[in-house]
Amino acid sequence: LALETMSSPADSNKRPKVDAGTGRASVLMVGTGEYTTGYVGGAAADSDKGAGVVALTMFDLRRRGKVDRLGMCGVNGKKFPGIRNHMQKNIGDVYKDMDLDCDTYPSDETVNPKAYVDAISTFEAGDVAIIFTPDDTHYDIALACIRRGMHVMVTKPIVQTLEHHVGLIEAAREKNVLVAMEVHKRWDPFYADARDRARSSLGNFQYMYAYMSQPKHQLDTFKAWAGKSSDISYYLNSHHIDFSEWTLEGIARPVRVTGTSSTGVAHSKGMKTEDSITLTVQWENLDDKTLGCAVYTSSWVAPKGDVHSQQRFFYMGSKGEINVDQAHRGM
Repeated sequence: LALETMSSPADSNKRPKVDAGTGRASVLMVGTGEYTTGYVGGAAADSDKGAGVVALTMFDLRRRGKVDRLGMCGVNGKKFPGIRNHMQKNIGDVYKDMDLDCDTYPSDETVNPKAYVDAISTFEAGDVAIIFTPDDTHYDIALACIRRGMHVMVTKPIVQTLEHHVGLIEAAREKNVLVAMEVHKRWDPFYADARDRARSSLGNFQYMYAYMSQPKHQLDTFKAWAGKSSDISYYLNSHHIDFSEWTLEGIARPVRVTGTSSTGVAHSKGMKTEDSITLTVQWENLDDKTLGCAVYTSSWVAPKGDVHSQQRFFYMGSKGEINVDQAHRGM
């Protein structure tokens, strides 16, 4: 998690607390797709997330006494019978002592894009919201949760505009709640070690090339929003851009960004979106104003290979370099 505390440490004792009776937070999961449930197109996702991530984690945390009531909110309630069967098969029948009880919104007969409003109203200040929804919906949902006094975690990118980012910061400070963006590469040992080495011994920034891809069937997984409300750069380049911001904080700053794309595969499926997007970013080292260059490429039209997601980067500083092949970790 990339935690960004939207209030001062001195205010921490004044923040909304979890239920005093149980000592455990209740959690609302907003979004019912691949990352939350692993349920896509009426079946388990054809990826490394067939059992989901968010819901699986929350059920496990409840099994360990860390969270209390769980809620799940989507747009199409007609999906919930299939989601329940899917979770029973992939979680309840696989893991020991998993209680899958979960309040769902909207009702099983209802389609309601604003169902999150009703769901949020059943939670209290100090509870937690975890938002994994299409990028263009993050701001409205997160803002509603913050105004309820809930602590919020949003998948990357947290929002798509500076105006919305500032809006969340101001709202979080007003309500004195925690807001976090989920960029899990910060927890990856490979990336954390590379960051520590770059900051401690590799000198000023010179060059970075980063690549991340997913197979072309992901276009079908994300067809509801791909090219309509977001693109592959927001979805995948955000990982390595965040890594650069995290690594180079206090060392260098981005001063110029250009973008190029490739097209063809998505268009052939009737989807008006890019196949791959490359961002070239000029960085300026703060101490001596020298320049570095980073190239970030992401794609969702890769052929099926030995891994679901190719993810690697090369980093060069003025005193050394690092190669990371994260796709083959543990091999």
